Amino acid sequence: MKNVMEHKGYTGSVEYSDEDSVLFGKVQFIRALISYEGKDVESLRQDFHAAVEDYLLMCIEKNITPEQPFKGSFNVRVGRDLHRQIALEAARRGVSLNSLIVAALEKEARHAS
Repeated sequence: MKNVMEHKGYTGSVEYSDEDSVLFGKVQFIRALISYEGKDVESLRQDFHAAVEDYLLMCIEKNITPEQPFKGSFNVRVGRDLHRQIALEAARRGVSLNSLIVAALEKEARHAS
């Protein structure tokens, strides 16, 4: 993904509005809406950091757990035939289906970076 910023494990998008002559964005991969803006890259970065800090402070004040962008698990629908094929391959290799999938995803992630 291009045009992103990172702060305390949160990823923020970077977009530009020609109409308003402003950079803006929102925190990605969580349900809460955390948005920010700036006239230049540095002010955008500062507002992004401040928005994340405000969100975390609000969570403390309301005694709620902040949303985390990634839990480490997700559901994937692959269809019956592919499910069967990969389950059989995992059994053939003597590993769990989860281990086979993680290995395939790690290989793809290495290839992408």
